[in-house]
Amino acid sequence: MTRAPAVPSNAKRPGVVPFLGEEMPGEVVPILDFGSQYVQLIARRVREAGVFSVLVAPDTPVERLAAMKPAGLILSGGPASVYEAEAPRCDPKLFELGVPVLGICYGMQIGCQLLGGQVSRAAREYGRAALAVRDDRDLFAGLPSHMTVWMSHGDQVDRLTEDFEVLATTPTCPYAAVRHRRVPFYGIQFHPEVTHTPHGLEVLSNFLFHVCRCRGEWRLTDFLERQVASVRRTVGSGRVICGLSGGVDSSVAAALLAKAIGKQLTCIFVDNGLLRKNERSLVERTFREHFETDLRVVDASEEFLADLAGVEDPQEKRRRIGHRFIEVFRRASVQVAEGGGVRFLAQGTLYPDVIESGHGHWGTAASI
Repeated sequence: MTRAPAVPSNAKRPGVVPFLGEEMPGEVVPILDFGSQYVQLIARRVREAGVFSVLVAPDTPVERLAAMKPAGLILSGGPASVYEAEAPRCDPKLFELGVPVLGICYGMQIGCQLLGGQVSRAAREYGRAALAVRDDRDLFAGLPSHMTVWMSHGDQVDRLTEDFEVLATTPTCPYAAVRHRRVPFYGIQFHPEVTHTPHGLEVLSNFLFHVCRCRGEWRLTDFLERQVASVRRTVGSGRVICGLSGGVDSSVAAALLAKAIGKQLTCIFVDNGLLRKNERSLVERTFREHFETDLRVVDASEEFLADLAGVEDPQEKRRRIGHRFIEVFRRASVQVAEGGGVRFLAQGTLYPDVIESGHGHWGTAASI
């Protein structure tokens, strides 16, 4: 569901209920997503440590970052090479925010480059490496002087200015971890977020609590109450149309909305003829009887199956299903909107889809 449904010309255009909106819950560490396959794991590790994290586009303006009042910033890894013309870049002014910045892999390379270092192609390294710690303060406080870390890179920093200090090395990477003397920037070439780096969580925790001075008071259990209050403020007296597929993502979103605004919510469930056994009846029973939701079920199975008849190519099937769904959902939405008061379209989806759809930056995300 990629666009708001059509509504009568005398109605207000739908908005979007911000389940992950601009209001930040206390201390926050934004993560600039340069396209790493591990980026959401970084966010998860930070949250598990008790600090809220949110993924943002790599070119997010420093003014927007400042508005979040971050306790620190993390620059993620990524598949690009920082010396390429079209490689994703961040706002160099982020170092002027005065908050600690941790660069991981590509994030380290882009940070070092912006601060006067040089990055070059190196022998591809993928796997475990032996890290020797030279400085046991800050990132490596309380950790062994030798430890195993996980490497995944084809470039690495090969020259630094005298403003940098080397914190750790490996046999093939002389700048495996660094710290800038004047700017609160830390860079690590390895990945602390993966289980293959046994002491990786301690490295992240040291950054959050020793360097950023976070309190670690955020809890996932606070999410529901915060989002319910946010939805109520946003929706006011308006009505919301929610696309309900029966999957976990849309069902959780619909349940949260039902808790927040009750009868102001209308869910639309499209039966495309390709559902799991008893899925339609389960959705109807759950949302009509348990949540007491205004649920509109549209049986469009014949239309969908006719579109797919004789088609073998998976991508063509996906395209046809998508186009048919938009048309069916639009028709149903118009009928709901005729009652008046509809101002918002709600969509439940995976966080990765939110990031990939919103950033449009380097890698496969731009093609989704």
